[in-house]
Amino acid sequence: MNRYRIRHVEVSDAEALNEMFSAPSVFGNMLGLPYPALSKRREWLLNDAPGRTLLAAVDEADRAVGWAALLSSGRERLQRAAELGLGVDARLHGQGIGSLLLASALDLADNWLGLRRIELTVFADNVRAQDLYRKFGFAEEARLRAYALRDGAYHDVLAMARLREGGWQ
Repeated sequence: MNRYRIRHVEVSDAEALNEMFSAPSVFGNMLGLPYPALSKRREWLLNDAPGRTLLAAVDEADRAVGWAALLSSGRERLQRAAELGLGVDARLHGQGIGSLLLASALDLADNWLGLRRIELTVFADNVRAQDLYRKFGFAEEARLRAYALRDGAYHDVLAMARLREGGWQ
């Protein structure tokens, strides 16, 4: 069905991911800054921090075209919660890569990491991403007004979360 597959991120993915995050339509919808440094991306990927799971969607040539991250806070009382980050190469939007990444990240969260709460933030005007998150059970919990600066103006961001009900305690 899909010509892309999921695997864990490798340090060798740094260049492809950095190129992806350098596209204005990608960094404009994330909370990072433009012009990311490749050296910083490599350093971040080398840091094998506990509570961090990084997935890559790769094409037939094993080139990273998207990523998903589950990041736990490390705080004792929040051990069953993680923040989700998701990004797809702007040239490949609409090809199911985001759904493939999100399904894989949630499978890990539910069946391997024992996470109960997955949370994220998304710009309020990024309806396409919100639709994807809702498709996978995320619900809006709050609107953070004038939360993030983008292109010289402050924009609202939605806090969304997905709770895993039942199963285990």
